[in-house]
Amino acid sequence: METKRSRLDRLLAKTLQIPRKQVRQLLLSGRVMLDGIPAKDMDVLVDEFSQLTFDGVALRDDAPRYVMVNKPIGVVCATKDDIHPTVLELLPQAEREGLHIVGRLDLNTSGLVLLTNDSRWSRALMLPQAHVPKEYLVTLANPLDTDYAPAFASGFYFQFEDITTAPAQLDILSERQARVVLTEGKYHQIKRMFGRFRNPVMALHRSRIGALPLDSALSSGQWRHLTPEEVQLALGMDASSPK
Repeated sequence: METKRSRLDRLLAKTLQIPRKQVRQLLLSGRVMLDGIPAKDMDVLVDEFSQLTFDGVALRDDAPRYVMVNKPIGVVCATKDDIHPTVLELLPQAEREGLHIVGRLDLNTSGLVLLTNDSRWSRALMLPQAHVPKEYLVTLANPLDTDYAPAFASGFYFQFEDITTAPAQLDILSERQARVVLTEGKYHQIKRMFGRFRNPVMALHRSRIGALPLDSALSSGQWRHLTPEEVQLALGMDASSPK
């Protein structure tokens, strides 16, 4: 989903219903503010979340929105599906407008899903070179042993795609439960990695994206908006550090 960008002079002419030749005079008068600063450059590109005012009156009401969902098993990460309920349908109709899904989970995986209308943020989360970690809790059919962690750290070769997975962290939590942290998301990657040990995955739950954990107060199927600090945590950033 691409960010909508347009030149400031074109946007002002359209919004204020004035000829574009009058826009220069408005900018010189200092009556137009862009993100809290007097706008001077007609050619500057603005996007849907740029804060634009004229004589102190907001010309746009778009604002970025960020949502956390605790996805249940049996719900699909799609905007529309003819068979299964979708993760967007967990939200009231008024909240769904303009949102898209950031990083999908399959039908039988539960846990943290993020929704937003900010394509820059979602792109930053999903770019392979960003290496944003995702943490999963995995329940296995058979007992784990000490051979698993070194194998996950070394990576697995998948012949079908002719790729070797990036190093992954595996911590054994109990006889049949592990915590796995990935920095990529290949097709059914966790199930396929445990498949090398002939150990079927019985349950898979995403518990964290970046430094943002799933809110333990959210029951399965519930959602809430992220705080500004949590928006940064999802990118793996310390919200208290200087930007």
